[in-house]
Amino acid sequence: MQFPIKKNLVPLLIFIAITCISHITNAQILNIERYRLQRDSTKNFIAKATGGLNIYNRSASVDDPVNLFGYNWDFNSMYQPGKHAYILVSKFDYLKINDSDFLNFGLVHGRVVFNRDRKSHLEAYTQYSFDNFRGLAPRWIVGGSWRQKLVNSTKSTLIVGIGALKEWETWENPISEEFVGVSFVKSANYVSLRQSINDFVDLNTVIYYQTGYDNSIERLRNRVSGNINLNTKITDIFSFTNSFEFSYEDRPIVPITPFIFAFRTGISFDF
Repeated sequence: MQFPIKKNLVPLLIFIAITCISHITNAQILNIERYRLQRDSTKNFIAKATGGLNIYNRSASVDDPVNLFGYNWDFNSMYQPGKHAYILVSKFDYLKINDSDFLNFGLVHGRVVFNRDRKSHLEAYTQYSFDNFRGLAPRWIVGGSWRQKLVNSTKSTLIVGIGALKEWETWENPISEEFVGVSFVKSANYVSLRQSINDFVDLNTVIYYQTGYDNSIERLRNRVSGNINLNTKITDIFSFTNSFEFSYEDRPIVPITPFIFAFRTGISFDF
């Protein structure tokens, strides 16, 4: 559905753009490092939840209505009664313009971390996700990985993860509107780095790489996703933040944009 670009639609289009890029890379690979909670030694269960609601009505005339309704919901929890930890992450974004569903994204991710406090441990996980904006409806994942902390100091943390997963996907072709179902066994690996460059600059980055062989095309399908954050402390109150997220698939199942990204910059305040 196309929306005419008029003056009264400019704030709406800006909002749509911000909403889209805020979630768009999450549909490919969940950045689980971003959602890992730090355990409080006095608590077995910790959780964090955020939610938002957007209702927008800004029309020039009765004959040209623009009604927007949207909500977002994030929930992150960890239960660690002993040496093992249980993590649950859920995220949902929905946006409706007039009578059309413009954006509908969501995921639920469950993970078991064995011997979480050790530098080297195993993890098992399952995930359900959908992304109507990209034509993904839905994706199921079951997998596991070995996670190793190679460096762990006050200034540096380097972590590698090596694993495998089974993936089931259903995609809607944006041209023919036909649905295509596929399933793969993939190698799933990642590298996570946190580095305090000095007292004022802090770098956090994680890169994911997945690859699997598709018999139908007799080729490997590769997927790379990353998140890079650079935070610069200006004063004890103000900090300058920059983040870059990207996702790339060399051979998408259906003809969609293979490379997507989001760049954000801003100032944070600590009180």
